[in-house]
Amino acid sequence: MADHADDIYASPDCGIDTLALLGPLAPLAGTWEGTRGVDIAPKRSGPRRQEFFERITLEPVDPGNNGPQVLYALRYHTWMCKPGEKGTYHDQVGYWLWEPATQTVMHSLTIPRGQTVLAVGTAAPDARQFTLTATRGSTDYGICSNPYLETNFRTDSFEITITIHDDGTWSYAEDTVMQITGQDEPFHHRDSNRLTRVAAPSPNPLMA
Repeated sequence: MADHADDIYASPDCGIDTLALLGPLAPLAGTWEGTRGVDIAPKRSGPRRQEFFERITLEPVDPGNNGPQVLYALRYHTWMCKPGEKGTYHDQVGYWLWEPATQTVMHSLTIPRGQTVLAVGTAAPDARQFTLTATRGSTDYGICSNPYLETNFRTDSFEITITIHDDGTWSYAEDTVMQITGQDEPFHHRDSNRLTRVAAPSPNPLMA
């Protein structure tokens, strides 16, 4: 892991072509659809398996820096519905971030249930698979929920593994470990899908 410069107000030079500087995140850029998503969610009667359709857009934004820390990012929005329906099953926004100096990947997500997560992992620039995690209570890469969720559906950990496939598709597998009121054992809320690109990404504004 590389050290950052001592000057926390430094303004390093950043390459302006985000798509060329995203490291392992580069294959994710664009608009994607997946028709065979699977969600294993908690219900009163036990785990429920629900298939879903997903459309996710990941667009490059201009490079950013926190003093000497340089980051390249994809802003994303994912939307899901049940097969044959038009209503929203799940909606989520956030960023995928790549820090070349430390080969760190970050994933932020926010959902309209009053919950947000920042997960982290490491990967080589040409990695075809990488895993990110977040833990409740952590003040750097953690999980924050509204009081109702914290009391009744407490999320203790989050893990996502991304796999880039040779045919140009990519897939994810998520495991969200929850402690649910009235249940003795933690519940593993799992989601997965494989996505096919339907549109190429647009250049970040500095390149457009």
